[in-house]
Amino acid sequence: MDGIKIGYARVSTTGQDLTAQRSALTALGVEDDRVYVDHGLTGTNRARPGLREALAACRAGDTLVVTKLDRLARSLPDARDIVDELTTRGVKLALGGSVHDPTDPVGRLLFNVLAMVAEFESDLIKMRTREGLAVARAAGKLRGRKPKLTARQEEHLVGLYRAGDSSTADLAELFGVGRSTVYRAIDRAGELVVAPPPIGEDAE
Repeated sequence: MDGIKIGYARVSTTGQDLTAQRSALTALGVEDDRVYVDHGLTGTNRARPGLREALAACRAGDTLVVTKLDRLARSLPDARDIVDELTTRGVKLALGGSVHDPTDPVGRLLFNVLAMVAEFESDLIKMRTREGLAVARAAGKLRGRKPKLTARQEEHLVGLYRAGDSSTADLAELFGVGRSTVYRAIDRAGELVVAPPPIGEDAE
C-alpha cells in the first residue's frame, strides 16, 4: 500500500502569502489537511514548528512534498540532514513533481546541486541586505522624526522584501524608519498582502 503525501510550505516574512504554494501542493496530490506551514521563518532557521510537525507526521512509505528545495532548506548541510533523516525513516522527498531518490548517485548529485543553489541564493540575499544597510547609513539619520525613504532606498527596500528573507521589522531597522513607512513603500509597489499595523503601533 502506498503511503500518503505530506506537504510543507514556508514564507520568510509574515507579509507574504502561502496561496501559490498551497495550490501547487494540491496539484501535486497533497490534501489540504496534510499541509504544514511556517510564516516569517527563513530556510536557514531549522527551528521551525511547521517543519517539525511535517516531519513528525511522516511515516515509512510516505512522501514529504515541497514545491522547491529552498522552501525546505537554505543551506547544503541542513538540506542533507533533512534528507538523511527522511531516508533513515523510509520517507521519500518530492521536489515539485520529481521524487528524490537518495540511493541513486545521479539523484544525489542533482539534489546536492539544488541545495548548493539554494544556499547561494541565501548568501546573495544576505549580501543585498548588507548593501541596503550601507545605503541607509550613507543617507544619514535625522534627529527626532525618522527620515522618509528616498526613491532609491524605497526601490531597494521593496527588492529585499520581494527576495523573501527580510521581514518588515528587519527592513524598518535596516533603513532606520518606522514600520508604517515600510508598509507604505511595499503597498505602493503592489506587494502588500496583509494589513499594516494599527495607527499608533510602530508609528513614526
